[in-house]
Amino acid sequence: QVQLVESGGGLVQAGGSLRLSCTASGIIFSANDMYWYRQAPGKQRELVAGITSRGSTNYADSAKGRFTISRDNAKNTVYLEMNSLKPEDTAVYYCYARSWLDGKNYWGQGTQVTVSS
Repeated sequence: QVQLVESGGGLVQAGGSLRLSCTASGIIFSANDMYWYRQAPGKQRELVAGITSRGSTNYADSAKGRFTISRDNAKNTVYLEMNSLKPEDTAVYYCYARSWLDGKNYWGQGTQVTVSS
């Protein structure tokens, strides 16, 4: 059974920081590209950042310079370090895995991030 379990969300003041974690089980983690998406109320889910199985990263313009995605294959975990948080970063953040071995993909259940002004 595949599981992606996010943690680290919470309430933070503007300018603060949070570190999200997503731990995977039931997949060959090193064969998956990993992504963080977010969905704010009334808005579509959007890509925040991604990291390939080889460690190449990409970021949404809104995340560049403030967020850092990383992975630890030994721990089956992907991280999203978020700094200089803004109220507009408020959303549910989801972990997403996509395997380059078989093309299968999986979503986590999400973790709420709320940034107060």
